[in-house]
Amino acid sequence: MNAGSLFADLILPLPLAGLFTYSIPWELQGEVAIGKRVVVSFGSKKIYSGIVKNIHSNPPEDYEVKDIVACLDEKPIINHLQFSFWDWISDYYQSNLGDVYKAAIPAGLKLESQTKISYRHDFTANGQLSKTEELILNVLKSSKDVNIQTLTQASGLKNVLPQIKKLLEKGAIEVEERVLSSYKEKQIKYVRLHQSINENEIGEKLNSLKRAKKQQEILFSFLNLSKLGIAEVPEKVTAAELLLNSDTTSSILKALVDKQILEIYFESIDRLDLSDAEVNPLKELNQHQAQAIKEIREGFESKNTSLLHGVTSSGKTEIYIHLIKEQIDQGKQVLYLLPEIALTTQIITRLKYVFGNKVGVYHSKFNDAERVEVYNNIQQNNPDKSYQVILGVRSSIFLPFSNLGLIIIDEEHENTYKQFDPAPRYHARDAALFLAHLHKAKTLLGTATPAIETYANCKQGKYALVELMHRYQDIKMPEILLADLKEAKRKKRMKSIFTPELFDEITTALEKNEQVILFQNRRGYAPYLECKSCGWVPHCENCSVSLTYHQYNNQLTCHYCGHSAQPPQSCKQCESTNMVDKGFGTEKIEDELRGFFPQARIARMDLDTTRSKTAYEKLIYKFENHELDILVGTQMVSKGLDFDHVSLVGILNADSMLNFPDFRAHERSYQLMAQVSGRAGRKNKQGKVIIQTHEPKHPIIQSVIRNDYIGMYQTQMSEREEFIYPPFYRLINITLKHKNNGLLTQAANMLAQSLRKTFGIRVFGPQAPVINRIQNYYIVNILLKIEKKSSPAKAKWILNREANNLKAIDRFKMVMVQFDVDPM
Repeated sequence: MNAGSLFADLILPLPLAGLFTYSIPWELQGEVAIGKRVVVSFGSKKIYSGIVKNIHSNPPEDYEVKDIVACLDEKPIINHLQFSFWDWISDYYQSNLGDVYKAAIPAGLKLESQTKISYRHDFTANGQLSKTEELILNVLKSSKDVNIQTLTQASGLKNVLPQIKKLLEKGAIEVEERVLSSYKEKQIKYVRLHQSINENEIGEKLNSLKRAKKQQEILFSFLNLSKLGIAEVPEKVTAAELLLNSDTTSSILKALVDKQILEIYFESIDRLDLSDAEVNPLKELNQHQAQAIKEIREGFESKNTSLLHGVTSSGKTEIYIHLIKEQIDQGKQVLYLLPEIALTTQIITRLKYVFGNKVGVYHSKFNDAERVEVYNNIQQNNPDKSYQVILGVRSSIFLPFSNLGLIIIDEEHENTYKQFDPAPRYHARDAALFLAHLHKAKTLLGTATPAIETYANCKQGKYALVELMHRYQDIKMPEILLADLKEAKRKKRMKSIFTPELFDEITTALEKNEQVILFQNRRGYAPYLECKSCGWVPHCENCSVSLTYHQYNNQLTCHYCGHSAQPPQSCKQCESTNMVDKGFGTEKIEDELRGFFPQARIARMDLDTTRSKTAYEKLIYKFENHELDILVGTQMVSKGLDFDHVSLVGILNADSMLNFPDFRAHERSYQLMAQVSGRAGRKNKQGKVIIQTHEPKHPIIQSVIRNDYIGMYQTQMSEREEFIYPPFYRLINITLKHKNNGLLTQAANMLAQSLRKTFGIRVFGPQAPVINRIQNYYIVNILLKIEKKSSPAKAKWILNREANNLKAIDRFKMVMVQFDVDPM
């Protein structure tokens, strides 16, 4: 190596441990900097964009270093606070930095390598080519820009790689790697007068188009829209506006462009709405809210984190808005986290009302280009041009903040803050606490039903606790009634899936022109079909789970892998044609309601009806404006939505939540029932909630009726202490996957045995989960319970060592091993 050689340690978007060192060529030494993206080759043919983490002059000793190919950025896209945050996520959640990079950066900023294949025109065949080789060459001769994917589709071959390898060896084709960016600026197509024409010649040009009436009409329309010769500064005219105004086609416009009368030009625009929005004054807080905000400020003097434990409809959002205003006035940024995209629709309206265009939104329904523009906007950190408040879901914690003053985590108990797949399997609430620590910012957690761990932190003095136990305008808490399913079925009083109590209350609410929300935490029409003769149930061919019946497309669908099939006409086991649907999901509830209440306007809010970007907004807008009478939904309807005219909430099957095999089942059931109950009677009068259950005396259901969070908390804490669960211990779930169940069992037993040598009796399992096969992979779990004070970094080192030892054994090298810290 030359004296003065420089090297860069890169994070590559690969699930591999460690950093990768590359040499910085002398011509790039002025460009490459920490936090910038650079293009490098990895392996024999792959090209990736890596992020520079360190620059130094120490060449690696164990491998020959490659050069960086190019530098992509003028300025770094990652700041030093983000790198510290990434390191913490990687250490605590036992994942590689490459996985964190993939999760943290919008897809539009991650460049991908595509293999471009082209035909060599100087090729002459020495000997016979096979039919498949000739087929591939014919495709390449007639096409440009062919990659592996397009070649596979065009040739109809299942695997073209062996043929490509042979054709490469024969010199018939060339393979070239190129880096493609998926982010493109949004551009608008405008029309103007051709630069060779002055205004005095326009009349002459119009006369010359007498025989081309349509072209003449376009030119007239252009002159009207642009106000050319009338206004001092002509108006800009878009091509779309011109074609609409003149009622003509783009081919006629092209004819005028070809005649050099008009010309087309493009201008880049921001996808984000940053136009000046009207800003309104803050609403005045009532005495209970004013007391709560005073206690939050006092809490922040001694603690970095406060919990606002406020009952549903107590006006927590208004308190958040006042705290946000304080931060903006100090020139600070605010991150406002929400568990669901559905919530952003309502809250964005409230925030924009006060803060105008200082509010930005960031969530998964945005396309890549929109996410890149939000990312770039925040990176500017210019109070006049950048968002000061970001309203977002869990991925928002990775945005390039440089001046955070406050993080608000609304509905902090929600399990949707936890990332399940792929790695890093982080919890946004817990990660946000560390992010706030890096920025020396404060964190406010808000909920009516705190997570057990959060409330325990308050009781131990780690967080400040502020309680708001009065509903806004002193509206009474809803009246909660129980409907006994067992008794109603025994007396044959059920109306399909509705008890007489719920059915009568729906009827009364509709007669009074009030709205109803019905909650069932399962989508689809029926959880499964069953043969009435022999009990056979159609199962997914890839997963160990029954197929859910969806009536709207008459399909049986697996909610784990997406596999779908036509419902069988007869039983595959006994050939009986007596197939019946069992249980019910949101789709069946909607269907039954339409039969019982044909005049009612009914809609459904679940994953099937909210797949599009604007579906949530449309549904919520309709329900808010009383264009719907009944809203049927999954847990989406339980999360902090605020509707004025809802007098009745029905929980159709409380038992399915209570009996779920998980140590958090009772806590979650309480939270869901209390939250969905809170949607009733929010403005004008006391609402009513009806819970349908087979177990009316169940302690959790009784706690919900009494609104007794503390009673539920104390019971759960004593149980968790006895059975060593959080918050007393930290859990790490180790999941092993393989397509061969016997081999997987051997590997899991060996790993559990080796872990017991270090962790002893704190290793539980291996055990197959309830659904032990997904997408043809068998699954086995090992649960590790470790003390809260033990080092996550040390645990990571031991777990990775044991996993690597296992995979070093030849027969186990294809076993997948995943770690999930603090599983939900």
